[in-house]
Amino acid sequence: MIRTTFNRLRDVKDNLPDGSTAIIANELGITTDEVRSYFGGNAANAMGVHIEPGPDGGLVLLENTRILEVALRIAWEHQK
Repeated sequence: MIRTTFNRLRDVKDNLPDGSTAIIANELGITTDEVRSYFGGNAANAMGVHIEPGPDGGLVLLENTRILEVALRIAWEHQK
């Protein structure tokens, strides 16, 4: 489980190159809507996203980190 803030999660999404949502979805065998929802904080509990009010957009607990891990790898590769 990873604990972060909503704003930090959005920063990861904002640093992804165009087309990354589809790449993540294809790699993980999920829909692009699931990826968008994950970063928007609207994912179903099956995705493991829980938000609690607080500073910096609120606290986000991620039980399922697969999407975040792939997104961070893509962002890192893009910055190289």
